[in-house]
Formats: sequence, C-alpha cells, structure tokens
Amino acid sequence: MAWRVLLVVLLCMLRFRLGTPDSEGFLPPTLHNCPYKCICAANLLSCAGLGLQDVPATLPSAAEDLDLSHNALRLLRPGWLAPLSRLRALHLSHNKLDVLGRGIFSNASRLKLLDLSANALRALGRHDLHGLGALETLLLFNNRLTRLDEHAFHGLRVLGHLYLGYNELSSFSFNHLHGLGTTHLRTLDLSSNQLGLISISELAILPAFLKNGLYLHNNPLPCDCRLYHLLHRWHQRGLRAVRDFAHEYTCLAFKVPASGVRFFEHSRIFENCSAAPALGLEQPEEQLHAQVGGSLRLYCNTSAPAVSVAWVSPQHELLLAPGSRDGSITVLADGSLAISTVQQEHAGIFVCLATGPHLHHNQTLEYNVSVHFPHPEPEAFNTGFTTLLGCAVGLVLVLLYLFAPPCRGCCHCCCRCRVCCGRHWLRAPSPLQELSAQSSVLSTTSPDAPSRKASVHKHVVFLEPSRRGLNGRVQLAVAEDFDLCTLSGLPLQAGSESVSSTGSEGLMMT
Repeated sequence: MAWRVLLVVLLCMLRFRLGTPDSEGFLPPTLHNCPYKCICAANLLSCAGLGLQDVPATLPSAAEDLDLSHNALRLLRPGWLAPLSRLRALHLSHNKLDVLGRGIFSNASRLKLLDLSANALRALGRHDLHGLGALETLLLFNNRLTRLDEHAFHGLRVLGHLYLGYNELSSFSFNHLHGLGTTHLRTLDLSSNQLGLISISELAILPAFLKNGLYLHNNPLPCDCRLYHLLHRWHQRGLRAVRDFAHEYTCLAFKVPASGVRFFEHSRIFENCSAAPALGLEQPEEQLHAQVGGSLRLYCNTSAPAVSVAWVSPQHELLLAPGSRDGSITVLADGSLAISTVQQEHAGIFVCLATGPHLHHNQTLEYNVSVHFPHPEPEAFNTGFTTLLGCAVGLVLVLLYLFAPPCRGCCHCCCRCRVCCGRHWLRAPSPLQELSAQSSVLSTTSPDAPSRKASVHKHVVFLEPSRRGLNGRVQLAVAEDFDLCTLSGLPLQAGSESVSSTGSEGLMMT
C-alpha cells in the first residue's frame, strides 16, 4: 500500500514540473520565443488588444507581420525593430502615441505597410520616418496632426498611398508635397481636415493619376470660381476621388462654418462665375487615335531639356527604360514611348514625367489615347465599285438616249393618238428646235403668203418668226396628214432669198 502512495506522489510531482497542455506556462518547443499572451503563427506575430504599455522585450526574428494595435503604447524606443529584419507590415493603430522621434524606424528598410492611424500624433518631424525607403502604404488618418514638416516624407521614394484624413491640417503644400515625389504616388487622402488655404494653381499641375486619387472632400474649402470650375472639370473627366464623393465637396460662401455650400448641388452661388479665368488652369490632354494592330509613338516634349523621363501607363504602371513588364511598350533612349502593336489595353491616359534642373519636379504631359478597330477593307472597295458602276450605267443611258433609234412600237402608239402626240410636242420641244436659231411654221403655204396665221386644222409645232431671221434656212412644210412614222417623206422647202446657202451649210431640220 505504501508503495502505491509513493508512486502517485511521484507522478503528481512530475506533472507539476512539466506542466499541462491547459496551463498558461506551457508553450510548444517551436514557439518558445513568442511573447507572453501573443499569438505566433508562422511569420505572423499578433499582440493586439492586450493592453500593452510597452513593446515586448523579445520578438521572434521570423516575424514578417507584426500587429501591436489596440494597446496603450505611448512611446517607441529607437532601434526596437532591429531583431525583425524580415518585417513587411507593422500595425500600430489605436494606441496612445503622441510623438515618434528620430531612429524608431531605422531598422525597417524592408517595411512596406505602416499603420499609425487612430493615435494622438500632433506633428510629423523631418526625421520621424527616416529609414522607410521601401514603404508603399502609410496610414496616418484619425490623428491630431496640425503640422507637417516641409520634408516630412523625404526619402519615401516608392510611397504610393498616403492617408492623412481626419486630422486638423489647415494647409498642405502641393508644390513639393512635403518631400514626396509624384512618380509613384497614387492616393493622397486629405479629406476631413481643416483645409481652407489651398493653391488652385498647384492643384492644376498635378499629374492626372494623382488627381484621380486626391481626396479633398469634407474640408472648409473657399467658394472660389476657379476651384469650382477645376472640380467640375475633374468630375466631368470621371476622376474617382471627385466622382465618388461629389456630395461631400463643400465650400464656405461667407467664411462662416454654417454656410457650407455643395459644389455640385447649389449652382446659384457660382452662376456668375465666368469660365474664362479657369481655362488656363489645366492644359487639356492631347487626343490621339490609334487602330488595333497599328503602331504609336509618344514624345515627351518639355519646355526645357529633361535629365530623366518616365511614363505612367493607363494601368498606373511606371514605365522606365526598357519598357513595360509585358514588353508591349518600349521607352526609348530619347525619352519617347513606342508601341509597336496597339491593343485595347493601351487606351487611356499616358502621362510623361520629366525632371531636370530647369524643370519643375512634377512637370507632366498627358496624352489621351483612343483605340479603335480598323474598318474592313472590302467595305471601302464596295463603296468605290458602287460609285463607278453608277457612273457607267448613267453614261450608257445618256448614249442610248442620244443615238438609239426610236422604238417602232412607240411610233405606232403615237400614230393611233395623234392629238396626244401633238400635245406632247407642244409641251416638250425637241432638241432640234433649240439648236435652230430661227423658227418655222408648219404650214403648206409659202412664207410670203398674206396670211401668216396657221390654220386651225394644222398641227402647229412653233410660231413662224419674221422673214428677216430665216437667212436661207430650210423650212419644214407639214401637211394635215403629218405622220411621225414616215419622217423620211417630209417635204423640205428653202427660203427664196438664199437658196444657194442651203447647199453650203447643209440641210437643217428645225
């Protein structure tokens, strides 16, 4: 019996020493570096919502995604990211950070996503973001930012998305974007701030792809006519930032917070605005047309020589020499852009970015390329052939009308109804009448007869002119039995004054 009691005691001691799977102190051998109460899964490390006031002292080096959101962090120590050489994403939202400081991101050279939203940051210094050369997305919305250093984002060479909404910024310089370049930037969210002073000329010269992602809604913007026309043009062009939030673009009509006027709903405030001062704000993009399968060449013609030239495709791909990833677009040595075989995906706005000592750093040129399918060749051939055939048929009909003899059936028809034929000749004189400068009377009497009035039984074709105008022309004498079917038997008589002239000039039927 004693030995059984001893065995039970030994088993309990061994269990207490090793721990149980349900105990808090038990950790698998592979996760022995995981911080207390944090979750480690492969390359993910989550310490969210634990109420931490300090960053855990031990961080596993395999972590690529670190989540420290929803805690009570107030301060970050310089160099605290040194063990995390593989870090790609860092989530610090919903903490109590009010200042960053120099060197806290000096070991985050591979970081691509940094979330600092929903903190208490009031300012952003020049060196606060130093070391984030690979950063692509920066979330700073829902803070208390009132001031940004002139070079706060200097060194963020590939930053594409910057979110500064829901802060207290009263101004923002679009001239240099606080150290940002416009080569990669696609999204700039400045919504829900206190922006009242804004440079409209600086807005106008921004690249088209940045205007498409520039969010300025829910700010106390001034009710300026130039800004009104600029935003309306962006809305007409279908720029996403204006189109999606059109109802939230307001301005102050009388510099009173309660006098908010919607840009796209109440046009009465802007009905006296003239579009003339706003015409020179934006240079309209050049319209180009290309056919599928054809070639296209775009030149970056700047006002001064450029040191470097880059292009942005309609798919927002940055194009540098030698060209696009799929090889369909080539950037040549002179900075021009060449497309050997145009396709439908090449339609849209191409933007040229030129930099140089005598050029503004964000000087751009825009080309709006429309791609069409070519018209089929048989259609053009059929059109020309139809026109040629119509001309030939018309020519044949004219020749038949001029030289073909009259149909015998037509003659017999006219013989049966002479009255109708006579009326027909009265209404439509023959071409022979028009060719003769002198006229004759169809009469059996001589022109010298006393009565020059045609008989009522005669078929009068045209009136008899004066004797002075005959000049020896042959007269056609037609009796009552005039028959259109026997034109060869018609008697001809010449004028008495110049019989000899008929022989020289030839007989003329009138």
